Amino acid sequence: MAMDTSTPTKRQADMMKALKEAAFAALVTFGLCIPIIAWGTRQNLDNQLVLDPRWDAVAWAVAIIFVGRFLMALRQQKRGDGKSIVRLLPHGTVGFFQRHSRIFSLFGLGFLLTFPIIAINLAGWGGALKWIDNFGVQILIYVMLGWGLNIVVGLAGLLDLGYVAFYAVGAYSYALLAKNFGLSFWMLLPLSGILAAFWGMLLGFPVLRLRGDYLAIVTLAFGEIIRLVLINWTEFSNGYAGISGIPRPTFFGIPFTAADDGFAAVFGLEFSPLYRTIFLYYVILCLALLTAYVSLRLRRLPVGRAWEALREDEIACRSLGINTTNTKLTAFSLGAMFGGFAGSFFAARQGFISPESFVFMESAVILAIVVLGGMGSLWGCAIAAIAMIGGTELLRELDWLKQIFGQDFDPTKYRMLIFGFAMVVIMIWKPRGLISTREPTAFLKEKKAISADMVQEGHG
Repeated sequence: MAMDTSTPTKRQADMMKALKEAAFAALVTFGLCIPIIAWGTRQNLDNQLVLDPRWDAVAWAVAIIFVGRFLMALRQQKRGDGKSIVRLLPHGTVGFFQRHSRIFSLFGLGFLLTFPIIAINLAGWGGALKWIDNFGVQILIYVMLGWGLNIVVGLAGLLDLGYVAFYAVGAYSYALLAKNFGLSFWMLLPLSGILAAFWGMLLGFPVLRLRGDYLAIVTLAFGEIIRLVLINWTEFSNGYAGISGIPRPTFFGIPFTAADDGFAAVFGLEFSPLYRTIFLYYVILCLALLTAYVSLRLRRLPVGRAWEALREDEIACRSLGINTTNTKLTAFSLGAMFGGFAGSFFAARQGFISPESFVFMESAVILAIVVLGGMGSLWGCAIAAIAMIGGTELLRELDWLKQIFGQDFDPTKYRMLIFGFAMVVIMIWKPRGLISTREPTAFLKEKKAISADMVQEGHG
């Protein structure tokens, strides 16, 4: 009987403790919001600074933090069986998806192959263009970039903050060679990847002895050097003005134009810009699937096992006789190659590039996709890219929120705020990424998933 009476008392004490933590967090949030959010500044017609009160936004921020901190405190508290009181997902959800990963992979592949057809049937020929381009093509570009960086960061454990530099090398390689020499997209696509891989090896040589924070600083500097070169070497890259009029890819020599020799005329169809978008969608889908296939195959080869050994412990890796120099260079070059592929596709898709497209923020977003998804996990990178890039694009479709927050409310202005808040939530809920377990590439008799608690860096 004593046990039965003490259990409700303990639950009440845990509830009061969670409420106190939530109230304190809400109070701190209120204090921080007063100088930042409570008043908005604008200039009136007399060029005077006017302060507009925004206490409703403060109230929303305080309420969100209170509820979030309360739920987080309850989740950290354990029941008698060792499980959390509050769970965001039912127990065993992640394990269920991992056991049936092959089925979900086939389902996802089928959805990707039929996505343009689904978009056309739901939104029509006019509305499907936005969904296929802004969501399908854009998300797949970042999925491919995330999988490319996953080779460097997730498998080899080399923190790279300048991955956007290889993205820029691929884009400018395609733009300059296609515009000045008239080479086709299909010739320049592998060439852009080879050039980006070459620059990846050039980056790898100076950082062979660096690890951790020092490696991150050098790679960050490398990315900024590439961007500054593109800005200041105007004879080569045209500086801030960028490169326009980049030739678009064709369908085996048939351009997607309204001319008599265009794609629609050749196949007897009514001209529509949607044909080019659908073609580009399937091109980037094939490139992304190629990246995933190569990553999976390499992970099972000796070079992939060397990457994992390097990631876990470089000293032990050397003691086993593994050539860490070649291991690091192969990781950098292969990861850069896929970045070059994505860059060349980006240039072909946009028809215009400039250094503003390759700022450090792009590297941060790609790295966040890898980290939030779970380093080493292809599924995790794909889910994180869909959530981050697709969520950002989805904000443009939330005009109905103006009916709640007023006509002056613009959801796109809060993109970075929501992005940062989502990162904090994920790091609290899943500190090792969405997919926080990984399967070994080498196993004895039976293959079992390794929990993130049992690996040093917690790679997915």
